Amino acid sequence: MPDEQTPLIQTIRIAPVRQRYTHSTFRRFCTISLASILIIVVILFLSPLRLPQHGGHQHGRPAGPWPDRPDPPEPDSSQKPSQPETWPQSDRLSYEKLQEVLISTPKEEKAREWSQYYTAGPHLAGKNSSQAKWTKERWQEFGIQDVNIVPYHVYINYPLGHRLALLDTTAGVHERRLEDDDAEVGEIAQDTVKYECILEEEVLEQDSTSGLPDRVPTFHGYSASGNVTAQYVYVNFGTYQDFDDLIKANIPLSGKIALVKYGRIFRGLKVKRAQELGMVGVVMYTDPQEDGEITEENGYETYPHGPARNPSSVQRGSTQFLSIAPGDPTTPGYPSKPGVPRQDPHHAIPSIPSLPISYVDALPLLHALTGHGPNASSFNKYWQGGGLAYKNVTYNIGPSPPSNVLNLVNKQEYVTNPLWNVIGIINGTTNPEEVLILGNHRDAWIAGGAGDPNSGSAAMNEVVRSFGIALSSGWKPLRTIVFASWDGEEYGLIGSTEWVEEYLPWLSVTTIAYLNVDVGTRGPNFQTAASPLLNKAIFEATGLVPSPNQTLKGQTVRDLWNGHISTMGSGSDFTAFQDYAGIPSVDLGFGGDAKSAVYHYHSNYDSFAWMERFGDVGWEYHIAITKVWALMAAYLSESPVIPFSATDYADALAGYLKGVEDKARKQKAVATTNQDMEAEREEEDGARESTTHTVFEPLAQSIAKLKDAAKTVDNHATSLLKSHLAPPSSVPSWWKSLFSTLFSNPNPNSNFDSDTNPNPNPNPTPLAAINNKYKLLERQFLHPKGLDGRPWFKHVVFAPGVWTGYSGAVFPGIVEALEREGDEEGVRRWVGIVKGCVDSAVGLLEG
Repeated sequence: MPDEQTPLIQTIRIAPVRQRYTHSTFRRFCTISLASILIIVVILFLSPLRLPQHGGHQHGRPAGPWPDRPDPPEPDSSQKPSQPETWPQSDRLSYEKLQEVLISTPKEEKAREWSQYYTAGPHLAGKNSSQAKWTKERWQEFGIQDVNIVPYHVYINYPLGHRLALLDTTAGVHERRLEDDDAEVGEIAQDTVKYECILEEEVLEQDSTSGLPDRVPTFHGYSASGNVTAQYVYVNFGTYQDFDDLIKANIPLSGKIALVKYGRIFRGLKVKRAQELGMVGVVMYTDPQEDGEITEENGYETYPHGPARNPSSVQRGSTQFLSIAPGDPTTPGYPSKPGVPRQDPHHAIPSIPSLPISYVDALPLLHALTGHGPNASSFNKYWQGGGLAYKNVTYNIGPSPPSNVLNLVNKQEYVTNPLWNVIGIINGTTNPEEVLILGNHRDAWIAGGAGDPNSGSAAMNEVVRSFGIALSSGWKPLRTIVFASWDGEEYGLIGSTEWVEEYLPWLSVTTIAYLNVDVGTRGPNFQTAASPLLNKAIFEATGLVPSPNQTLKGQTVRDLWNGHISTMGSGSDFTAFQDYAGIPSVDLGFGGDAKSAVYHYHSNYDSFAWMERFGDVGWEYHIAITKVWALMAAYLSESPVIPFSATDYADALAGYLKGVEDKARKQKAVATTNQDMEAEREEEDGARESTTHTVFEPLAQSIAKLKDAAKTVDNHATSLLKSHLAPPSSVPSWWKSLFSTLFSNPNPNSNFDSDTNPNPNPNPTPLAAINNKYKLLERQFLHPKGLDGRPWFKHVVFAPGVWTGYSGAVFPGIVEALEREGDEEGVRRWVGIVKGCVDSAVGLLEG
């Protein structure tokens, strides 16, 4: 027996192993073969029952129920894993048959029916619960059993009263501002009223919703309450450059009210800049300048008798600072649930009052400026082209004389009110941990909204109905598909933003793409903005849908589309997905052309009557966008390899960088235009080229490496799709079942940790590995600290322009540093940040 003196390691002599059987090698081979056969039999027996076990995580999303709803059920255990349509003798609806269903099911009369319902009455954000319930019920009737209403409690405003009056006073310049609780509509000095603005749109006999007794007043979302009386200044479109032009012209702005045209930039940023310059209020109107050729001046009759703008139309809308942060302004970065901490909202909404008016109401105000201050014609080209010259408007800048002042009264009620998102789910089968989301918002500023957003809402109902028909025909999607009807988009993308903020951990590890349709149609021109990863899917879907305006028989939407894909900015529900969560997104719709009737954006005349008579006669474009949307979803859902092109992304980055380099060169050129000697200019040009090359070269090199890695991955994906997914034809069904078991992931959560950051499985299948790279590629371009001055925006490639709001800026961190005069350190810092993201993408693709 060993004791404490026994060595820890001892040498023990043993004899050679005795050969027990003469045919031991053959017997060992037989044993291994029989055991292998037994294992295969067990796998075949269990494979139909194999379901992902998440231990409380449904479809890879964080544990715990969604608010006020049960967890979505796991895929039905009776369902066999879906196989790609290329596999022989598949018992599921083939991809070609699915496409046939999605093309043949949508009907014009159904789109008209859905539009008529949604536009029949007011449906402001937080005041459309009946529509949310109705939408849920329709989707369930269509065959989507897992549909729930997901609420958020958000800070929001509703109008109580307003007034705008042009006063004639002999008391000199005066200003009165009352606190919100003291502001009384109509409380003004005893001065002569030269003009009392109507602040309401004309009730039209031919447009029933224009005269509803509960129609929504003209107002701005997130506008401050107030009562101010002051001189006013015409500030053109109110862009940052317009205000800069006024400052250079020594036009006094502080203490004045801004009279500004809609257009060119997001309305909230007009108010933001006016507020920063000390102005006390803003009045906005739509100038016919924005209507192109279709104007009364050019002989067109106005709506309802013709296609030109009705003079009384008013554009409502949000004045939130959209490029700073969307969503509930009191809960930036986290969801608006009851009891959560609330922050001061004024980092993202105005503190001065504003009102929207018609150009009928603007005319007396513009006329009163005649002869006061410089004329817009003396400014640069961006001030030219006003559309009311035929009404004797001279577009003088002002300020108005002390005897002509505006009294602006705006009374708003701010409340914390519930919004209602409707979320429907079709569970995936083979790849349920890969998720595709389709979304449209339901709320509108008016009773109508036939274009914005309910042309998209009607299309979404037809998309859901089409997929429901496919389900009833035996189709089961490879990937999970989520349908979302958002509330609160109009105020600031609230419903979608709060949902993304709440479910970011789940979205980060599951979602492959988000497909958005806001204005489904208002004319014949197909338009889109997208992440470059989705370019291929857009061309695929548009090439399958017949165009409603064919000039040659058989032409598709793709044939008549100019092929332009805009960069992602903001202004709709894709923003939180693309710019905050790093999920590749697309926005789809049909817009107007030069011959289209004027679209009455956010006006009472964006109505069912306008849509039926002018916007989409015959409802054909509603059906065209439905088919494009549905077929794009099917393409992304059903392809065994996620059909992205990493090479397209790398090519886009190279193009974006060239544009940034050109901008940097132009800025340096402007800085040296005062050089007197040509030799000095030439020397400076050389130094300028060298400096620009030096700053951006490391990023250019990283993008070149990304392109090489992207080509390799794309080629490998093509090989997988062609060679590795389909076993030889005429193989028995048991082999297909075995192949499914070996090439699909038995536990979708095994590729990820329990919360937010994806951790690749050390031994993923080739298919899972390539899909994981495509799914996570966009996420590599997120910078955790966000952009300078607006940390909510995380994406280093795409963001709304800080002073445009709608239109997209590429490499926003670099561009904004370039625009800050002399901030070379900021440029270099952001080049380094972007380079780091590109290098991370290279590492992902090469890993």
